Amino acid sequence: MIIQSLLHKPILWILDGITVQNSLLVDKPSEFLTRKWTKELDYQLKKELWRHTSNRISVRFEYEWRDADNPNQWMRTHGNEHWEFDDNGLMRIRDMSANDYPIQESECRYCNLA
Repeated sequence: MIIQSLLHKPILWILDGITVQNSLLVDKPSEFLTRKWTKELDYQLKKELWRHTSNRISVRFEYEWRDADNPNQWMRTHGNEHWEFDDNGLMRIRDMSANDYPIQESECRYCNLA
């Protein structure tokens, strides 16, 4: 898939300070993302660029989604993400930290855009 073709092999993913290697996330990112997006309904994302260099990008992100296991429950996720790319432009490192918390639909900033 397209996602796998954009990733350097091997890739290092760091999620909330935990290094992830030899997992579904690293070995089969498209399967990982399919599971994630199956759970996170009506996903609406906003990213803000913090800083970049020739091979690194840092962003702040926030997104809202409904939980597939409880479709009446809206969630907000926010955090920071840092990417590093190799000389061919493929992602070599992804370092992400995020927090999820429940919100009321009336608190949605982006969910009404779906």
